[in-house]
Amino acid sequence: MKLSRINGPLKGELNVPGDKSISHRSIMLGAIAEGVTEIRGFLKSADCIHTIGCFKAMGVDIEEEEDVIRVKGAGLRGLAAPSSPLDCGNSGTTMRLISGILSGQAFPTRLIGDSSLSRRPMKRIISPLTAMGALISSENGSGCAPLSIKPSELKGADIHIPIASAQVKSAVLLSALYAEGETVLTEPVLSRNHTELMLSSFGADISPGSLDSPTVSLRPGNMLKAQSITVPGDISSAAYFLGAALMVPESEVLLKNVGINPTRDGIIRVLKAMGADLTFLNEKTAAGERRADILVRYSELKGTEIGGSLIPSLIDEIPLIAVIATRAEGDTVIRDAAELKVKESDRIKLTTENLRRMGADVEATSDGMVIHGPTPLHHAVIETAKDHRIAMSFSIAALASSDARQTEIKDAACVSISYPGFFGDLDSLKDSPLSPHILVHRQEP
Repeated sequence: MKLSRINGPLKGELNVPGDKSISHRSIMLGAIAEGVTEIRGFLKSADCIHTIGCFKAMGVDIEEEEDVIRVKGAGLRGLAAPSSPLDCGNSGTTMRLISGILSGQAFPTRLIGDSSLSRRPMKRIISPLTAMGALISSENGSGCAPLSIKPSELKGADIHIPIASAQVKSAVLLSALYAEGETVLTEPVLSRNHTELMLSSFGADISPGSLDSPTVSLRPGNMLKAQSITVPGDISSAAYFLGAALMVPESEVLLKNVGINPTRDGIIRVLKAMGADLTFLNEKTAAGERRADILVRYSELKGTEIGGSLIPSLIDEIPLIAVIATRAEGDTVIRDAAELKVKESDRIKLTTENLRRMGADVEATSDGMVIHGPTPLHHAVIETAKDHRIAMSFSIAALASSDARQTEIKDAACVSISYPGFFGDLDSLKDSPLSPHILVHRQEP
């Protein structure tokens, strides 16, 4: 994919695709609930389709229509043994979360993934699940996939995880549905809490954690009951358009129905600290998930420091934040983000190398990076390692570059992992004015 800078502002309204994290969880909980769960706004990305495929392979009837997914739940004990290994593709969320459910089943399973997923660390779920009695192992002893899971008797446990991770937390909570006795999990800071909110809405006996007390407990015994779910827009997907509007002069974009869960809104907090002009409109809450329309306007930005408890709420957006920081006055320091090294790629290495190729003044650190701004960006050939977050982040960099030559994004098709329509949506904003009612909202205090 080759992209050129845009000569005019970005204008228009956009409905970003449904939240990937919530889409995964809606299939999983719907599959083990009683009754039919209807899901609207489901993200039909490669990762989420792999989750559907895994549960279909275990006998769950899932109907896929254009605007609704219907999951005919099998109940907690109703899954069937698959006839072959469950293929999670590139999806770490699928593999880690489904491991919790499979640990409580009466049949053995194997989990496999693509070459990228097979290098990602799985010991982080193997250890706490093993502490609960699960018989789960890395088949090649590397701590990575393929994973083997055998039937076991699970026991509730007091689990402390060293890194705030929604995937690890979710694997433990899903296994706790099948355990004897209460499970209590504590993490260093509260990670994204979609699993807790959805478990509660499905009827689980759960006491969620909070920003002040990141401890969650679950008591087994309650049957899960099917729900009607409307998935909000994914804030991680919306972030790219926030960045584009902030970097391209005179831009003004409205992003509609975006999830603004407090455990996911770190990108909003960082951009506001940098001086971004952001306005929330039409705020509401459904099934515990906050959502709003976000109006963003081009802004003069300043550098900031990002670290500590803020990192879990924006870990996926850090490559984009680094791109945006090249337009900010002063230094932007990102620390406590070593987790970026074990994502779909080493995102610290790729982000800093690609930014240097585009002329940025940036240095990698052991747990993050420092961006010295402002520096104009120019065209380059961008290496993505087939990482969707890198491809989308540097597409925004190309759009806001200072020269007219095209930037080449290698393996750009990898955006289908989380956002199949990304490039089409980006194009739609190049000559699409805001609706008149948005201009009225702009004038309100």
